[in-house]
Amino acid sequence: MWQYTLMAVVGVGLVVLLEVRVLRTGLLGTRTYWIAIAICYAFMIVVNGWLTKLTAPIVLYDPDAATGWRFPWDIPVEDYLFGFALLTLAMLLWDAAAPRPRQPEPAAATVPSPREDLARGNPA
Repeated sequence: MWQYTLMAVVGVGLVVLLEVRVLRTGLLGTRTYWIAIAICYAFMIVVNGWLTKLTAPIVLYDPDAATGWRFPWDIPVEDYLFGFALLTLAMLLWDAAAPRPRQPEPAAATVPSPREDLARGNPA
């Protein structure tokens, strides 16, 4: 029972865990990420709402595999969780694979020669 719901929650958990423990891109804390998610969800609501409307559904769900909670326009809440997991995973992997500017290496510490030490007044 509720396999679809369970897999959706597990998917979200695994993606967040991947970010926090492995990738550490910091993407989830950026305003740009949340704006991108909002834009994707806006289109998802329109398309998914049309596909899953109860009056004439194109996509059917096993009632025993999900909670049955739908919002808005008859969209199963599990679809939002799967959408979050899939969109976030794609963005995290894209961000993790992006080339980063190389950090300049710190200048190597130089050891003064004995002659420079004498010139500074430091006897060897």
